[in-house]
Amino acid sequence: MTVQAFDLVAHGRAMRAGGFWVDRTIDEYLVEAIARTPGKSAVIGYRVDRPTPTRLSYAELGDKVARAAAALRRLGVGRGDVIAVQLPNWWEFVVVALAGGRLGAVVNPLMPIFRERELGFMLGFAEAKVLVVPRLFRGFGHEAMAAGMRADLPKLEHLIVVDGEGENAFERLLLSGEDRVEAPARLADSALQPGDLAVMMFTSGTTGSPKGVMHTSNTLIACTNSLSGRFHLSSDDVMLACSPVGHMTGYAAVMVLAVRLGATTVLQDVWEVKRGVTIMADEGVTYTAASTPFLTDICDAVASGSPRPSRLRSFLCGGAPIPPVLIERAARELDLKVCSLWGMTESLSSTLTEPERAAEKSSTTDGRALEGVDVRIIDFEGKPLPLGETGRLMVRGAQLFAGYYKRPDIPTFDADGWFDTGDLAYMDGEGYIRINGRTKDVLIRGGENVPVFEIESLLHKHPAVAAAAIVGYPDDRLGERACAFVVLRHGAKLELADVQSWMTESKVAKQYWPERLAIIDDLPRTPSGKVQKFKLRELAANPSPT
Repeated sequence: MTVQAFDLVAHGRAMRAGGFWVDRTIDEYLVEAIARTPGKSAVIGYRVDRPTPTRLSYAELGDKVARAAAALRRLGVGRGDVIAVQLPNWWEFVVVALAGGRLGAVVNPLMPIFRERELGFMLGFAEAKVLVVPRLFRGFGHEAMAAGMRADLPKLEHLIVVDGEGENAFERLLLSGEDRVEAPARLADSALQPGDLAVMMFTSGTTGSPKGVMHTSNTLIACTNSLSGRFHLSSDDVMLACSPVGHMTGYAAVMVLAVRLGATTVLQDVWEVKRGVTIMADEGVTYTAASTPFLTDICDAVASGSPRPSRLRSFLCGGAPIPPVLIERAARELDLKVCSLWGMTESLSSTLTEPERAAEKSSTTDGRALEGVDVRIIDFEGKPLPLGETGRLMVRGAQLFAGYYKRPDIPTFDADGWFDTGDLAYMDGEGYIRINGRTKDVLIRGGENVPVFEIESLLHKHPAVAAAAIVGYPDDRLGERACAFVVLRHGAKLELADVQSWMTESKVAKQYWPERLAIIDDLPRTPSGKVQKFKLRELAANPSPT
């Protein structure tokens, strides 16, 4: 596949003709919301270290965005410059992201858990001009870390610190002046055009160095339009961002979605379930997007006596299969529709189960294609597969990224615009897909493909196992053999013989059995929770993993 073979101009025409690209920016929607409901709550920011939230109306948010944009412009920030934002779910993140967009800058959200190794690579590769960090977050000194890295980042001109105490403090540097940059009256005069690079977000890095995924206003707004349509969302909704806004779930599926609709965003910076459920109840949260553990926490908290979030009606859930019992429990105890989703940084929200069929489909599928998105399943030779057969998941359409930042050498789209997601999946007769592995997870032992996902799922059911992942390791005779990395439940024990007995009980072909067992404290994961199997492969290459 080569990116040059894909006609991007024709793709754009098709997306516009279908109504999926509307050629608008998030700044336009912000201005409309301010004009329509200036006194309405735009952002409500809860911080774990403060007893009361910060509340910003749309008029107040607009004022801060205009002043921050003027301040950033004074610092020399302009069209195409990269503003890196390593903030938790604080209102300052929203202000910086919107102000950067008004100037035509590229917003680069970064997860707060990143440290020197990840951060140094990302800031250097992106050639960020500005970095915004908290002084402290969860006891860690982000300002001190960033200051210590400056000598190795010659392109980084400005470090801005939320809760800072010096001249580079966020409030002093960005919000103390009276100058303003207002949104222009005509889109043609905007620094950021709908097809320009608006957000660059690094992939999680499950297979090696992170890559900068490029999205435009058109792709982001296509995502919000399809989500709001399938979820029946409107300006009346109140959306909780408990997933990090440094990840696309929090950024696109909550923050940008809320501004697009003129709805309210509630930010929680640290997930504490009792406080989170209380926030949902107090603020009248109607929608949120997060992974399965969040949903389990909410159900458990309400069952233990926390207030029931009575207005919460939609839960977008992605990242892993949702146990049927949890979907049933959420419906029974919370009257909540849990909707399964599949997406990735490159393709945003691609498949989703609609609320009307959540009880039926969310536990067995990862949804069907959203409007403006096409998916198909092919074999390793590129031929379409029949329904029910597992193969490579391909995606194309309105939400697809514009390529990898400064990496035109990476194969991206084929001539018809299809992107190979790297996931394995099958499709049912109604177009719903089910993810059941990764192409890079394929393990070939003696010419036989090992169904890695299925074996991992069986291991997860073992009473001693808290988490498990299987990777291949080199073998001279068979090509590869399987090593199971297992995290044990508290107080449990497990040996290879126990695994083999479990495989026998589960009636698994012996060729598929793991031939090594490695007990580890935790699986290496990306910030979004995906297992970094390339690290496990490095460990498995050791002839004596522990």
